[in-house]
Amino acid sequence: MNIHEYQAKNILSNYGVPVPNGQVAFSPREAEDKAKNIKGEKWVVKAQIHAGGRGKAGGVKIANTLQEVRSIAENMIGKNLITSQTGAEGQKVRKVYIEEGIEIESELYLGVTLDRSKGQFVMMVSTEGGTEIEEVAKNTPEKIFRVYMDPLIGMQPHQAKYLARKLNLKNSKYKNAVSFILSLSKVVYETDAILVEINPLVITKDKNVIALDAKINFDDNALFRQPDIKSLRDSDEEDARELEAFNNGLNYISLEGNIGCMVNGAGLAMATMDIIKLEGGEPANFLDVGGGASEEKVKTAFKIILSDTNVKAVLINIFGGIMRCDTIAQGVVAAAKESSVNIPLVVRLEGTNVDMGKEILSKSGLNIISANSLGDAAKKVVSKIRG
Repeated sequence: MNIHEYQAKNILSNYGVPVPNGQVAFSPREAEDKAKNIKGEKWVVKAQIHAGGRGKAGGVKIANTLQEVRSIAENMIGKNLITSQTGAEGQKVRKVYIEEGIEIESELYLGVTLDRSKGQFVMMVSTEGGTEIEEVAKNTPEKIFRVYMDPLIGMQPHQAKYLARKLNLKNSKYKNAVSFILSLSKVVYETDAILVEINPLVITKDKNVIALDAKINFDDNALFRQPDIKSLRDSDEEDARELEAFNNGLNYISLEGNIGCMVNGAGLAMATMDIIKLEGGEPANFLDVGGGASEEKVKTAFKIILSDTNVKAVLINIFGGIMRCDTIAQGVVAAAKESSVNIPLVVRLEGTNVDMGKEILSKSGLNIISANSLGDAAKKVVSKIRG
């Protein structure tokens, strides 16, 4: 789950991580009023959307007067902001974050993410703040320094000191950075975050270490024990189909193709998309209905696929284990009849109760194309798209 910058900074502040003074506003007038409560001679107005690259796209601007704060907010709120991460349509800006202007001495980078190969969090720092870390890793990897955080004991003081030294910090800046790093590590463990990125991490003219920007992503599977974090979810920023799938216990991710996919099991779903691509097709989604889905859940999954107007054909690939083929067939038939499906529907069933499932499909009266294998299914669905 993603959250906005202003929400991330509120969480950081609660853990003692220094952040600039700022307030969120939902209208130009409110933006001006909030700026009056923030001390300083200049302000920064930031569009709040779930996407990076806002600065380059004009979503972060400096205002030298209160009137400029209002004017900038008027040009942001209600408009679509197009960044490198939003796609061509962009994302609608519904709120802005008004923040105090900071006198910056230098910009650094700090990020924490999960290294699944090691089963540990890794904290990375670099002196190349303000630059995309992927570019730094590609062009100057020697400027990235890492420490791994043991899941049982967390970040240790000697590790924080090592990272602060690698940022070439000394005296009070060094001490402030060590404190910053240790406080940030607590955020990761105690909120079930899977990514925390501070870019840039800045050293101010008065030697303070502050998170000038902040991005936090959380583990969806841990939200049941993080009610305060879960309440921060902004449904306006999420794909409606993905949100509906999440609320119904389905794993769904929208893609840009035209072949809808319904599969049970993440590995099989990935393999299905790979074979569609191999045949020259483009999957419209990743959808894993899980191993124990009910008929009702299958109906919901099918309707979510069909709600995507880009979908011109559907491939259902089920290997019945715990998930029985007859349950899948009943859900597909019910959903197809309710939705009046008029696009090609290719089904490959194998495993538990496969004969019962095939019989249900054959007697449904629907125009269902049966496939004997995954390769056969991919060929048939791609040929239907081309035909």
